[in-house]
Amino acid sequence: MDTLQSLFFFVVAIAVLVAFHEFGHFWVARKSGVKVIRFSIGFGKVLWSWQKNPQSTQFVVAAIPLGGYVKMVDEREGEVKSEDLPYAFNRQSLFARSAIVAAGPIFNLLLAVALFWAVFVMGETGIKPIVGKVESGTLAAEAGFIEQDEILSVNQKDTPTWMSALDELLSQALSGNHDIVVSVKTFDGDQQMRVLIINEQDVQNPEALQKRLGLRPWAPIIKPIIGKLVAESVAQQAGLKSGDLIVSADGVAMQEWQQWVNYVQARPEQEIKLLILRDEVQLPLTIAPRKETLADGSVVGKIGAGVEVPQALLDSMVVNHSLSPIEAVPAAFERTAFYAISTVKMMGKMFVGSASVQNLSGPISIAQYAGQSAEMGLGAFLRFLALVSVSLGVLNLLPVPVLDGGHLLFYGIEAIKGSPVSDKVQLYFQQAGMLILFSLMALAMFVDLGRLFQ
Repeated sequence: MDTLQSLFFFVVAIAVLVAFHEFGHFWVARKSGVKVIRFSIGFGKVLWSWQKNPQSTQFVVAAIPLGGYVKMVDEREGEVKSEDLPYAFNRQSLFARSAIVAAGPIFNLLLAVALFWAVFVMGETGIKPIVGKVESGTLAAEAGFIEQDEILSVNQKDTPTWMSALDELLSQALSGNHDIVVSVKTFDGDQQMRVLIINEQDVQNPEALQKRLGLRPWAPIIKPIIGKLVAESVAQQAGLKSGDLIVSADGVAMQEWQQWVNYVQARPEQEIKLLILRDEVQLPLTIAPRKETLADGSVVGKIGAGVEVPQALLDSMVVNHSLSPIEAVPAAFERTAFYAISTVKMMGKMFVGSASVQNLSGPISIAQYAGQSAEMGLGAFLRFLALVSVSLGVLNLLPVPVLDGGHLLFYGIEAIKGSPVSDKVQLYFQQAGMLILFSLMALAMFVDLGRLFQ
């Protein structure tokens, strides 16, 4: 079911992002006077189509939802009726052709702005950014972080929740900021500054960087009492009920919830003999956690049960943060620009070998992220869509033939030399571009499979 859920939300994400990308090409083409023959989401067999009349655009949904295209009238792709020649793409001005090509990735970036805006306005509900136990030898320990420091801001950017604090820390580090100033409020109420010093080797792998930071949320001691159960989960099928207290597992006394979580995660598909307390009566149960592979390739056990948190503790730990619709506009543009620039910098570092190729994500990882973000809620899924939309926009602007950026490169050369690049030269570079693109896709898939079978 997890795989099907991930696949479903992956298809939804790709369909939305491709639709906006291709709509950018379509809308600007129509505004420029170019006749559009077909607007397709997906490739292969046509599943659904609609056309107002024989002269209008045919809108298509095809069977393979891993892309799409806009087919315009173009003399380079076949014979064009004489009455359609004024509306052919290749007969438009250099500016019009450039605008049509650039519109796809630009619409992806604008979609990211809209999605970030929606996330900011909807608000974020999360736990306060209070630091848990700091392990020695980590960057956090070197910076002087201590348990129960509350992170107030990162490089003067407010961080009201734990996720926003971690996201800002990782983003600042990956964008090349080596001295990150973190404002904290100590347990005693004093406001102090901690400076995280990031070395170049620390940013070569984001997953390793997160561990190297050594920051994890503060976890108050909570009794191992079962709260909400996922329907049809391992926990429910084993007979666990809300309110059950886990007394012991395989004879090991369970003192707190995190101890129980760690015990389950370390035993995927292994039987665990439980002793629970229900209505003042101790009962034996047997449970075998299902195996789940995380996005980083690690395998953990899960049973599909949450903890029962005392309401007073929950109220003290949870924070809600949102921006007004007006405040969210510049924040959305700033966040989109930040991730776009960070993406370009990371690509540059991978190209010169100063960053690990482990930063690449192929379709398997993206599908896992899609499923996990959807499970976390609408806000998390919209943030995921925004991030992928930024990546798609930036990737398509790279000056690689067959990508939109490659076509823009040819148009730039045309503007300089006063005439189009010859078809023979374009074909040669497009073949080279296809080789580069397929190599990159193969590498991303290889990295994905490595994570999956790690």
